[in-house]
Amino acid sequence: MIIDEKALQAYAGRQVTAEDELHPFPALALAAALDRSCAPDRGDFLPPGWQWLYFIDTPRASATGIDGHSVESDLLPPPPLPRRMWAAGKVHIERPLRLGYPALRRSTIKSIQVKSGRSGSLVFVNLGHEFIQDQTLCITEEQNLVYRDMPTGPLATDQGEPAPAEGEWARQINLDPVLLFRYSALTYNSHRIHYDEPYATRQEFYPGVVVQGPLLATLLLELCQSQLPCGAIKTFQFRAVRPTYMERMVTLNGTQSGKEIALWSAQQGSLCMTATATLA
Repeated sequence: MIIDEKALQAYAGRQVTAEDELHPFPALALAAALDRSCAPDRGDFLPPGWQWLYFIDTPRASATGIDGHSVESDLLPPPPLPRRMWAAGKVHIERPLRLGYPALRRSTIKSIQVKSGRSGSLVFVNLGHEFIQDQTLCITEEQNLVYRDMPTGPLATDQGEPAPAEGEWARQINLDPVLLFRYSALTYNSHRIHYDEPYATRQEFYPGVVVQGPLLATLLLELCQSQLPCGAIKTFQFRAVRPTYMERMVTLNGTQSGKEIALWSAQQGSLCMTATATLA
């Protein structure tokens, strides 16, 4: 597939804004999906990572591709390559968003890069988000999207990087279809690799249904907050190392050193996601 890099670069700098009332229901529903004993309510601060439940794009059916992704966007260019993933992100929290009150998200395409990898061409799109409430900049975020070619057949299983030994904190969790369904519903994520096993295995040639990257990042944040319930997270960054698959046991790990917390997830001995959190 030929990539028109000049046409892509024309989107760099594009900016859109979105408003949301931050209704308590999505937070209440995620708390239930995560089996939390209590949920944030109107007026409470939104836990880190939960801003991903809000400011959701809702593409029409006619603007949705066969893979479930939107093919039209007010911000992003038309998909330059057919396979898309949210590969990494950074979040800086000046003040958490308050649930039940209006807020604004300003999103900007910071850069677009075309590169070549082992599997072919890659397009990296770096987005910047600013979350504003009561005329105050509360959260800044970077989101890294990667577009790549669709494989033409099954690929050899790559075990990837071996996972480190269990951390100071460790929790095992089985990522079942109900949790993935609920998270996709709350984030309006219709990408079929997260729920349609025949599509995931026969069209995109994954070994199984793929766990959403933001869900895995949220679970690492939940591990951190369960161990440090009074610790306010100032920064959080994560990077997907390899896909995580549904109905295979995942270990969530964390190790604290002062205000720095190293977090990672592992599945069948392989490292899946790395993350770092910093306390205020």
